[in-house]
Amino acid sequence: MLLEVKNLHVEIDGKAILNGLDLTIEQGQVAAIMGPNGSGKSTLAYVLAGKPNYEVTQGEVLFDGANILDMEPDERAAKGLFLAFQYPVEIPGVATMTFLRTALNAQRKARGEAEFSTPDFMRRVRETSAHLGIDQEMLRRAVNVGFSGGEKKRNEIMQMAMLEPRLAVLDETDSGLDIDALKIVADGVNRLRSPKRSTVVITHYQRLLNYIVPDVVHVMSKGRVVKSGGKELALELEAKGYAQFQDEVAA
Repeated sequence: MLLEVKNLHVEIDGKAILNGLDLTIEQGQVAAIMGPNGSGKSTLAYVLAGKPNYEVTQGEVLFDGANILDMEPDERAAKGLFLAFQYPVEIPGVATMTFLRTALNAQRKARGEAEFSTPDFMRRVRETSAHLGIDQEMLRRAVNVGFSGGEKKRNEIMQMAMLEPRLAVLDETDSGLDIDALKIVADGVNRLRSPKRSTVVITHYQRLLNYIVPDVVHVMSKGRVVKSGGKELALELEAKGYAQFQDEVAA
């Protein structure tokens, strides 16, 4: 089992958001997490990545058997955890190429691997960017500064492709994307599918799952997983909504 979330309770400013959440992600699995606003989906993503101000009051999160709650965010990244944000941040003054090379080599160094030479890095960037429809001019610009919503998401997927994480968490990566950008992003994610890599796709809507077909769907409500099933569960949610699960939470 690559990821095990056990009885996770999380608070923000004293308000409980996750209430005993249990979740397992198998190696090589693509899992979709769906649920209404306020169900705790993004909170789970932020806790996995180590975002500050999210207080874990109970439970543990095991990544490849190690409790990542004891690790700093950079340690989690070096172990192979990647988070694609719903709203990617801008980093003025830092070129995208510089950012990519620094992040990639920092992770390789933390793992005891040799850093990429400039020619090897440039070759890898060219190959990866071509697959995602990202031109070289975009890579010379500051990270996400002046990018459209679709460009920001493609840039994050490129980061993921370059870093090759063992677990990629996509937090509502379809937010604000038109259908063409959605297809490009989904294609980038699908190219990274591997028996050695798992992906968690957090989304409100079925449409993304038409392009990134999950192995399993988990439904969250009020800070817990209330139902799990196959890809057909996402179609059920699209047709009937989330209200049907409120009673299950209360039960």
